[in-house]
Amino acid sequence: MTAYDVIVLAGGAAKRLGGADKPGLRVGGRALLDRVLSACADAAVTVVVGGRRATARPVVWTREVPEGGGPLAALGAGLRMTTAERVLVLSADLPFLGRGTVEALLAAAGEPGREGALCTDPDGRDQPLVAAYRAEPLRRELALIATEHGSLAGLPLRLLTAELDLARIDAGPDASFDCDTWDDIAAARARIREHGAVLDEWITSVKNELGIDLDVDTALLLDLARDAAHGVARPAAPLTTFLVGYAAARASAGAGPDEAAAVVAEAARKATDLALRWEAEAQASGGEAAGAGSSGGGTADGTAGGAGRDAGREGTGTP
Repeated sequence: MTAYDVIVLAGGAAKRLGGADKPGLRVGGRALLDRVLSACADAAVTVVVGGRRATARPVVWTREVPEGGGPLAALGAGLRMTTAERVLVLSADLPFLGRGTVEALLAAAGEPGREGALCTDPDGRDQPLVAAYRAEPLRRELALIATEHGSLAGLPLRLLTAELDLARIDAGPDASFDCDTWDDIAAARARIREHGAVLDEWITSVKNELGIDLDVDTALLLDLARDAAHGVARPAAPLTTFLVGYAAARASAGAGPDEAAAVVAEAARKATDLALRWEAEAQASGGEAAGAGSSGGGTADGTAGGAGRDAGREGTGTP
């Protein structure tokens, strides 16, 4: 990944939300701002323009002048804190922004002759706050606009984007989905609970809550839980996955994310094999017991008729 800085605009009055603290509103148990920060975790410098608050990872804070001066003023304030050749610019209310979109924007912004790249929404409208810009032309145009208008306060973003040669990225409906109203918040909260998305959303939220930076094979762990529940007992599923995690943590202490993920996979494989051996033994024992019952004298050790013969000897006095 090419080095880049990121500016997240987290100010604004949120009038359509009744003045609520929009960056702090939670979707899937995580603040909107934290969800955006997780999509650009590898940025060299992360600048958040807005009021200070607790965040999931360290950031640099600044404010636009004057406060409430609008997105161009906020962008100008944030840009002064960056040094990278490319700058990712995001609003703080993008609950479904992903790493794939970030990478696509940065790659497009690096194309020869381009001065940046931005996302377009499903209706084809530009989204200048889901974008990546080359820093030099961005500084140039902001300076020209400030000179022409006296300041950047209160000016629309289209004054900037109209002057830059920007690539357009169609990243699908989710990447540019922003939360301006309570209906948007409700729709975002409902969307993450849809079948096919809820598990990934939950795992991501748990990892963020626990401070875990680890890509794990969730399908492998789910198969382990299924095999433990089916081959041993239902409560074995959560207990086994916990023990796998504990064992992996001990074995991978000091290792990087890739090595740790491999340790988790190996621990899960061993536990799965054990669960399958338990299941095989249970099935074999069940078959032997059924065979013994039909012959009238099977024993647990597979010796058919042993008890009957011993009983016969006792009845006749045979030693």
